[in-house]
Amino acid sequence: MDKKKVLITGAAGFLGSHLCDRFVKEGFHVIAMDNLITGDIRNIEHLMNDADFEFINHDVSNYVDIKGDLDYILHFASPASPIDYLKIPIQTLKVGSLGTHNLLGLAKHKGARILIASTSEVYGDPTVHPQPEEYYGNVNPIGPRGVYDEAKRFQEAITMAYHTFHGVETRIVRIFNTYGPRMRLNDGRVLPAFIGQALRGEDLTVFGDGSQTRSFCYVDDLIEGIYRLLFSDYVYPVNIGNPNEITILQFAEEIIKLTGTDQKIIFKPLPKDDPMQRQPKIDRAKEILDWEPKVSREEGLKITYEYFKSLTKEDLYKKEHNNFEAYIKK
Repeated sequence: MDKKKVLITGAAGFLGSHLCDRFVKEGFHVIAMDNLITGDIRNIEHLMNDADFEFINHDVSNYVDIKGDLDYILHFASPASPIDYLKIPIQTLKVGSLGTHNLLGLAKHKGARILIASTSEVYGDPTVHPQPEEYYGNVNPIGPRGVYDEAKRFQEAITMAYHTFHGVETRIVRIFNTYGPRMRLNDGRVLPAFIGQALRGEDLTVFGDGSQTRSFCYVDDLIEGIYRLLFSDYVYPVNIGNPNEITILQFAEEIIKLTGTDQKIIFKPLPKDDPMQRQPKIDRAKEILDWEPKVSREEGLKITYEYFKSLTKEDLYKKEHNNFEAYIKK
């Protein structure tokens, strides 16, 4: 019997590469697609010689064509950190709108089921805590984060439109803060920022007074939740994340303890529209997917720290992704 075929976009990124691993392991034929604007080919090079894995260098904001049958699509192509969407705002909007439109059209044409990666950022700076799927959010559409937040909100809207109008089988995952091996060390997100500063012997930078909260989910738990959602019958958004909430100041102190460094914590002004609270309400995932996170933050951070320690000095001191400059002018 022919193997089921899955297209994974953003395949060379942090989450996309872990999804490639999972679907190869589960016996699928994986078509990996990435334009490498923020992805790193090293994240998937271990799969390149696998007969059930193929890589296509392509920007999904342009027309997407896959030969032959296609059973599933997982759309994870998007810049996903504050540094990314400040440097490449147009590309961030295009991949969430044009890219999603192209892939929904492909799913309709192939009769494939499509899962799109949304985000907790659709909730903006929430006035409801913790955040349930029924909450519509508090988003500034023209603020510095708006290009990402609104791209993802549009992505959800067009996905539901394709489901209701065209009958396309769709799934929507709202991803909360996730961490683990293959994160970009200097992408501006708090966990790699803290570990990178510790490894370079720099003081840890906390924005604001550090009272803002985040909830960190280890990547293996997230991938399991996504996998279960894809094969469920549920078409509405589902939060996937770890509800174990911590302040940024407490988190900085955890990283100092983990790394055994003696750096100080320094404070800088809070960026505009930075969310003050992030905590998923995961009752829906528990009920529908029988899913909840298993890996403790202590365990996950140890694995992640060992990964970052294995990086080269060039990676440790690199300030931005090599491909940014080529795309900024597009």
